[in-house]
Amino acid sequence: KVLGGDFFNKVCGHLKLLEKEYFGLEFRHHSGNYVWLELLKPLAKQIKYTNNLFFRFIVKFFPPDPGQLRRGLTRYLFALQIKQDLSNGSLTCHDNSAALLVSHILQSEVGDYDEELDCHHLEMKQYVPNQEYLDHKIVKFHKKHRGMSPAQADIQLLEVARRLDMYGIRPHPAHDGEGMRINLAVTHSGVLVFQGNTKINTFSWAKIRKLSFKRKYFLIKLHDQIGPSCKDTLEFSMASRDVCKSFWKNCVEYHAFFRLPEEPRSIQKALLFSKGSSFRYSGRTQKQLLECMGSGEKKRSQIDRRLQTSNRT
Repeated sequence: KVLGGDFFNKVCGHLKLLEKEYFGLEFRHHSGNYVWLELLKPLAKQIKYTNNLFFRFIVKFFPPDPGQLRRGLTRYLFALQIKQDLSNGSLTCHDNSAALLVSHILQSEVGDYDEELDCHHLEMKQYVPNQEYLDHKIVKFHKKHRGMSPAQADIQLLEVARRLDMYGIRPHPAHDGEGMRINLAVTHSGVLVFQGNTKINTFSWAKIRKLSFKRKYFLIKLHDQIGPSCKDTLEFSMASRDVCKSFWKNCVEYHAFFRLPEEPRSIQKALLFSKGSSFRYSGRTQKQLLECMGSGEKKRSQIDRRLQTSNRT
């Protein structure tokens, strides 16, 4: 009968993490897809099989400005997420941006530029695909970061990352009404449509009247003022009903976290209501989080970077 939220709070308590709402626990659903752990639902109702079960603690909500992250530990965990997304190829970018990002990671991990140490580190660790073609650029940038602390390097890393088109993007494969393969994604600003890594459309929250799903179809209903000649409802087909519902839930949570002044207490037939679903966001909204952290709720804690710097020597 343990709720997902109780389990999540235990993890955050172990980490001594105050800005916990930016993060979530993800696991592989019995359908084979990764889904977010729901905080208001008992674990037993979410997890069918416990064999080879593991949870991934990762960033869930990416703010448009990392300066809104008030605690050093939060920024450090975000930096680790950017590092992971860069290394697995999900955060794609041009060579210069990739080299600059890696140079800030190096500054955080090994400190000021040292020719021998840099060469050894770049040989031992793969920070970005095709890194061997960027080594000279990485070293050139790293030389410029002399005197920068690990915490300052984290901040600079996030500043570079937030300007990238794929920052915070988790693509969900779909087909549009004409059968074209696209990817859907949700961000602080609304629902985005990608073709490959190129953004081809943005539906801001202000344009959206309602989001819903019906079987494997994800539906975006737009406000009438978009134009009489335009369709007011857009339909996208996804792999299955489970995949579609999971993406809809992501949208519900993103909208609530970034747009609502406070946590929704009960389900209402509002922007993101879908018939037959009682799902709602649980936790402080970003507005509540900023107000709480801004009040100096607790003293800043020292960050243990031993896991990150274990390969320094």
